[in-house]
Parts: sequence; C-alpha cells; structure tokens
Amino acid sequence: MIWLGLDTANAPLSVALVRDGELLVELNSAMGLNHSAGAMPAVEQLFKRAGIRPADIDAIAVSEGPGSYTGVRIGVTIAKTLAWTLDKPLVGVSSLRVLASNVFTYGVTISPLIDARRGNVYAGLYRRGEGDTLECLMEDRHMALSDLLDRLKKEGNPVVFVGEGARKNEEILRGALGELGRRAHFTQDIPRASLLITEAQRTEPEAVHSFVPEYRRITEAEANWRKASGEARGQ
Repeated sequence: MIWLGLDTANAPLSVALVRDGELLVELNSAMGLNHSAGAMPAVEQLFKRAGIRPADIDAIAVSEGPGSYTGVRIGVTIAKTLAWTLDKPLVGVSSLRVLASNVFTYGVTISPLIDARRGNVYAGLYRRGEGDTLECLMEDRHMALSDLLDRLKKEGNPVVFVGEGARKNEEILRGALGELGRRAHFTQDIPRASLLITEAQRTEPEAVHSFVPEYRRITEAEANWRKASGEARGQ
C-alpha cells in the first residue's frame, strides 16, 4: 500500500511517499516557504523521484491543523483535490500530533507547541505508549502559554517540548519548569510527513467533501465580525 503524506500547516514543508512501511522519498524544508507556489511542485518532484504515478497511490494523509490558516488551507485543498480526482481515501491528522510523533522518549509528557502570538500557543499533551503509539493526555487547543505551564507545574511530570513554538519560548519554558522541562533536539521541530503517515494509518478515513481543517481558533476576521455584530445588537 502506497501513502502520500503532506504537511503545510506551518512554515516548514514536508511531503513523503511510504510503501508498505518503507519510506520511498521524503522532502523536508524548514525555511518559511510560499506553500501556494511550492507545495504542488514538491509533490510532483516526490512522484518523479519515486518513479511512480499519482494514480499508483492508495491513500493520502494530510496535516489538518492547527497552525497557519493559509498553510492549513493549502495542504487540505491539495489533499482533497487529489483524493477526489484519484478516488483515494483521505485521512487528516493533527499537526500537533505530527510534531509529538517526532519524540520517542518514554516516561515523559510530550508537549508540541506552535506559536500563536501574544503569549498564546497551540498546544497538546501526549505520551508514548505500548507499540510506539501516542496517547493523548490533553486535546489540542489554543491557550495562553502561562496556563499550559501552570498545568504542567501542578502535574510535576518531566516534559519534552517540541516545535517552533518551543524554540521561540525556550527561555520562558526553562524559567517556569526548571529541570522538569527540556527541549527536544532542534531537528525534531520540523514535522515529518512520513510520521504523519504512520499516525494516519491508525486513523479512519474521512469523507472527502465534508473534510475540513481543524483551526482550533476562529480567524481574526471572524472574531472582529462577531465583536462588531455584538456591538451593533447592543445599540
């Protein structure tokens, strides 16, 4: 079975082809790219390097968010278009879960972080279980970094932070948790489409037409519209 994996949820880009548990090709970039211009060429290059046709794949996995609204939409749109035109099953996986899957340390809480600005993050909590499975300890959410750190301090368990949100807030994390908190290696901050596929294989496919991104937060435009509508009703 051949899987195509695609992650454009944030600045890094990762695409991969996996066949029956064997990684055929994976292309990764940590640089901030224009995914609207670069994602499809990367997918095309992937197929060319692997020497297979798009019609040869059996399933598609995509990072469904949270993250950059534009990045998430681009990846989901490409994945849905390919799934529909090729008549292939589509599986969405949390972008935070994909980051957490980079960490194979047991006995610790894994905290993937995506920076959401103004002291906020997109965060989830995970733990490695039997058979290398990831157990979710806290559902993905948009929250204040201070609230997350308060929770982790109360729990008192060793924590491994991973993701660009961990890199940007490294000093804050170290100051809040001391020896309880540590950073994953910087190479683990990049999502891997091959690990996205691994997680997708443990998840049921979704209906292509009803599949939508998981932003975990309303857009700023929607928030402004709600505020304006509420003020208008109060007049």
